[in-house]
Amino acid sequence: MNSENFSASEKIVSPSYVRQGLQARRTHEQLIHILLEKGKCPEQGWDESTIELFLNELSIMDSNNFLGNCGVGEREGRIASRLVARRHYRLVHGIGRSGDIAAVQPKAAGSSLLNKLTNSVVLDIIKIAGVHSVSSCFVVPMATGMCLTLCFLALHQKRPKAKYIIWPRIDQKSCFKSMITAGFEPVVIENKLEGDELRTDLQAVEKKIEEIGAENILCIHSTTSCFAPRAPDRVEELAVLCAKNDIPHIVNNAYGVQSSKCMHLIQQGARVGRIDAFVQSLDKNFMVPVGGAIIAGFNDSFIQEISKTYPGRASASPSLDVLMTLLSLGSNGYKQLLKERKELYSYLASELKKLAESYGERVLETKNNPISLAISLKSFDGRQDKSVTQLGSMLFTRQVSGARVVPLGCSQTVSGYTFQGFMSHSNSYPCAYLNAASAIGIKKEDVDLFIKRLEKCFIAFNKEKV
Repeated sequence: MNSENFSASEKIVSPSYVRQGLQARRTHEQLIHILLEKGKCPEQGWDESTIELFLNELSIMDSNNFLGNCGVGEREGRIASRLVARRHYRLVHGIGRSGDIAAVQPKAAGSSLLNKLTNSVVLDIIKIAGVHSVSSCFVVPMATGMCLTLCFLALHQKRPKAKYIIWPRIDQKSCFKSMITAGFEPVVIENKLEGDELRTDLQAVEKKIEEIGAENILCIHSTTSCFAPRAPDRVEELAVLCAKNDIPHIVNNAYGVQSSKCMHLIQQGARVGRIDAFVQSLDKNFMVPVGGAIIAGFNDSFIQEISKTYPGRASASPSLDVLMTLLSLGSNGYKQLLKERKELYSYLASELKKLAESYGERVLETKNNPISLAISLKSFDGRQDKSVTQLGSMLFTRQVSGARVVPLGCSQTVSGYTFQGFMSHSNSYPCAYLNAASAIGIKKEDVDLFIKRLEKCFIAFNKEKV
């Protein structure tokens, strides 16, 4: 209610009570005012009533919610199910216009404001997480792989003759398919084994640049967050190579926002060399439903070019989800989650080490991977593939999700390309292993239960072996 309505209320209810209610209302409105004025994530999280008040205020700014609105177009925000309407807070026009996902919609001021505010709040969080010099970003209602494709297509407009993408190998199908879908030819660079860890082979990258010619290369496609024993790419060194050879650089930072180390790599890479854009998942970094990602970069005009490459309007659901989440957490709440994740990584590593050693295995030394861990499975050598796969099944039936067993010698064809040793990021990794990750939102109870159930699997396997 506005001040006039509160004044009218004083004629019905005691003025002192009404003034108290007005003061409470103003407390909510002040939080909203600060958000609109600064465009940053609030330090302290909002309560649910403030978030819902804000979303309802946005909703009534859209034409489909105008009292007496008469819509005669083909897309008027009509919703058949009230349940669906409530699920989306009646914000049904989506974001952007047919020519630009970041454009304002004349008949959806509320949805457009939601879009702009979400991008601004997310940019603030990216800076807080460690990429301080990032200048622009936008939320896209597509997962990481398709957002990478969008980046490649935007680069194609700048480099129409280039047809190759140099890609240090990571055995994850969507990032590989993102290049194929965009119509480019991946040049796979095998990783270099350093101890237990797989690292970027910079000499091989340089050799390929010389061999193919910089003008024929669309970009270098590097990766930060990944499964151990692969380490994040040498992003700084690759960024320097890109700057030296005038080659664009796109970074797959899928679940790297939660890691200060991954974010530092991007910050440093942009400082000493060239990074054109980096892409991160919403669900993996902000604990929202699958279906959204953030494209960010250091050059406003290029990020705008990417947004204009997106054809048509887009769903506002991912933007709504991440804005509600960040308003609920506040920047302090998000930073606390990052702190807890980092602490639990160390705890998971120590608990895995104890368990592994008691069964003649070891935690692989992957000091450059800040999220994922791996333990060897050499005791499964007898019937390697079958036994390793069996361990994965045993964990799954014990309701352990996310753990990943990698046998030796698997090959798989993805979009016409055959990878030897698929899932291990290498043609011939020395041993089978099991992955576990300390990702945002994990709890100590999750680690304890995982270790307990994994030990039961080891005991059961050893009994069968005897």
